[in-house]
Parts: sequence; C-alpha cells; structure tokens
Amino acid sequence: MRATQITPVLFSLFLSLFFLMHPLSAAPAATWQAGTGREKITPPAGLWMTGYAARDRPADGTAQDLWVKALAFSDPAGNRGVLLTLDLCGVNRELTDFVAAEIERRHRIPRSGVMVNVSHTHCSPQLGGYLNGLRILPPEGQQKADAYTRELKEKMIRAATAAITALAPANISWGEDAATFGFNRRENAEKDVVALRAAGKLKGPFDPRVPVLAVRDARGELLALFVSYACHNTTLAFFQWHGDYAGVAQAELEKRHPGATVLFAIGCGADINPAPRRELAHAEQHGRELADAADRALAKPMTRVEGRFASALEDITLTFASKPTEEKLREAREKKQPNQEMYQAWSAAVTELFRTKGDAAMRHAYPVQAWRLGSLSWAALGGEVVIDYSLRLRKELGENLWVFGYSNDVMAYIPSERVLKEGRYEGDTSMVPYGKPGPWSPGLEEKIIAKTRELIERTRR
Repeated sequence: MRATQITPVLFSLFLSLFFLMHPLSAAPAATWQAGTGREKITPPAGLWMTGYAARDRPADGTAQDLWVKALAFSDPAGNRGVLLTLDLCGVNRELTDFVAAEIERRHRIPRSGVMVNVSHTHCSPQLGGYLNGLRILPPEGQQKADAYTRELKEKMIRAATAAITALAPANISWGEDAATFGFNRRENAEKDVVALRAAGKLKGPFDPRVPVLAVRDARGELLALFVSYACHNTTLAFFQWHGDYAGVAQAELEKRHPGATVLFAIGCGADINPAPRRELAHAEQHGRELADAADRALAKPMTRVEGRFASALEDITLTFASKPTEEKLREAREKKQPNQEMYQAWSAAVTELFRTKGDAAMRHAYPVQAWRLGSLSWAALGGEVVIDYSLRLRKELGENLWVFGYSNDVMAYIPSERVLKEGRYEGDTSMVPYGKPGPWSPGLEEKIIAKTRELIERTRR
C-alpha cells in the first residue's frame, strides 16, 4: 500500500479543518494582581512622642495600636510596585531608602516602585533623624528612639514582603467622595470654625475630596481599601499612642468590611486642620465621617484599573534662603524665651548639620514620585505639602490624578509661593522644629510642579 504524500497545501487545509472542529479553550486573560501585608508598630510606653513641643515627658500608654500596612500591585505584564503606609508623624530619607533598597534586593522592585506615606499622627513616637529641632532627647530617650527606628525598618520590610508574596489575581477600581471636617487653618480662627462651617463662610483653599481605591479578589471579596484625605492628623494631643482620625477610619472600615486591609495616605494637608479637636470623641467623629465617605464611594460606580503600571522617582534640589549667623545660633541657645528648649534643639541641630555637611547643608534633595495604575495617576511629594499643590496639579493634569504629601521624606513644610511670601508658621517658623537653617528660597513651587508634571507625563506614556 502506497503512503499518501502530504503536501504543504493539504497540511494547511488539515490544520484549518482541525481547529474549526476542535477550537482551543481560550487562554486565561492576564489580570492585575494585588496582595497585602501588615505589622504592628505600637511602641512600648516610655518612648518620647513627637509633633508637639509642649510634650515634656514620654508616652504613658496606648489608646490605639499603630500599624505599617503594605499593598502590592502587579500589572498583566509583571510590572510591580508596593505602597507602604504608616501611622507615624514622619520619616526621613535614610529610613525609606534603606527599606526600598532591601525590597529591591529581595524582590527586584525598583526604588521608584516603592512608595512610603505617613499619616502624620502626632500621637506617635519620636524617630531617630526626624524633627531634630523639636527637642533634645535625654540619652536614654535617644537610645530607645534609635532602637525603635531600627526595628521599624525590619517591620516595614516584612510587611512589604508579605504583600508581594501574597500577590494574586484581583480587580482594582477607584472613585471619590467627600468629607468636610478639615479647614484652612491659616485663614480661619479655630474657635470660629464650627459656626463658620455651618454658615458656609469658611475661607481659604481646601480640598474635601476623599479618593478611594478598592481591591477585590477573584471571588469579588474586598481584599483592600486605600483611602486618602488632605488634612492634618492633629485632633489629639494627649500622651498615648493613637492613629488619630486616620487610625479611627481604618479601624472602622476594617470592622465594616471583615477581612479587608484598610490603608490611609495623607494628601497635601499641611495647612488644613480638623475641627473640632482635642478630644478622643472628636477623633472618633472625624474617623467615622471619613469611613462614611469611603463607603459612599464604594456604593457608586467606580472606574476599573486596566492597562499597565509604571513608576518614576527623581530628586530636585531645593535651597534655603539664608545661612544663620553664629550670633543667631548662640542667641537661640542662651536666650530665655517661649519654647526655649525647642530653640536650643534647633541651634544644636543646625550646628551639627553644618559641621557634617558644610555648605551642602544649604541644599536638600527633594523627592518627587509618580505612579500610573491604568488610567489613574498618583503623585507623591516629600515634606508637609500645603493644599495649593494638589489643587493646582489636578487642575493642570486632570481629575484622574491623586496627590499625596508626607511621602518618602518628611524634611520640612513645603509652602507654595503664596504661602512662602505670606510667611507665618508654614512658610517660615516651622523650620525651627525641623532643625533646618531657615525658610526655603523662592521658586520651589515651580520646580516641584515642573518635575511632577514631567514624571506624570512620563508614566502616562
């Protein structure tokens, strides 16, 4: 029997008929992935607190636990990033770069793919290398602060590792709602805010928007919720650890959505305060209001994250306007005045800064970071950024942009050009507790806006 010869034409016809009669099952569509992790970072009693110069003793207990939480992303092409949020007042660049370098070593996520944001709660511990001009800690207090900072780095790395290890298919979507307990503290007397708000007469720029990112697993269950708001976490000023309104909101949402990890990142709220404040009931009130806004956003149609993930991070150089004289430093050390201990700490911090860095102490490497999640963009700016920045950036770059302050390095207040010219606390005297030589040089707003625009456009391409 003679074998039949299969020509190329017959072979092609055979394959066409085969796949027509036996279609292959469609390959699973590539999806985004997400994972979460968390570590408790509540210090023991006995550590000094930060945020307020008036505190004259260490913390005496815990009213609410503090956390570092991590949310990791991976797009369909495998591009990854991890967000770390902390219930702390601030962090410095040495800490965040150390953590990011270790994440890159272990998980091959570049520095631009690691974003760190602190909630700026003032009921958190004094860290080594942060707010050096606030007070000079006693030797034992400094040792405890340094030990806590070392342990904090390890917990941040563990939380990030847990989130990256847990990456699994997820549906990610975003939306917004609003909350109104914040007010512009430069333009309104705090004692009048409740009445002014009720009358619709509050002055000054303010952003009530509450951005919300929802992460659901393959079954549709809520895996994570990321919420932001541009307002100081300064409702409380007692001597116990507490996450302030942001901590209350996270705990409340986790209670309402069992199994979900809720993260908070503060926006550009350096000149925005909550009102009313000073009582625990006020923090609980604001936290519930923020949680309600998040739930309202969840109940509305949300925009699904599709496409790809991209990240970028670069430094720009900001300069200080003038170098303090030896006479001014000596006067700060010796003159009896209100907050004398803070001015003594400022003098010591600035003196050490120039001793170790020389004229380079008049410059600071300021971090600007951009993320793209599909059609949504994030900008993360260092320092205590005033509200003008987020309002301007969203106006110029579109409403699908979220802007965070207090990210990667909280080195000082970041005033807009308007606030710098007006001076007062955010534009001038806040440099004392931060241990900086003096106010920033004019022009910083345009530098920051230009670099943010450049990085956002780069990630969008």
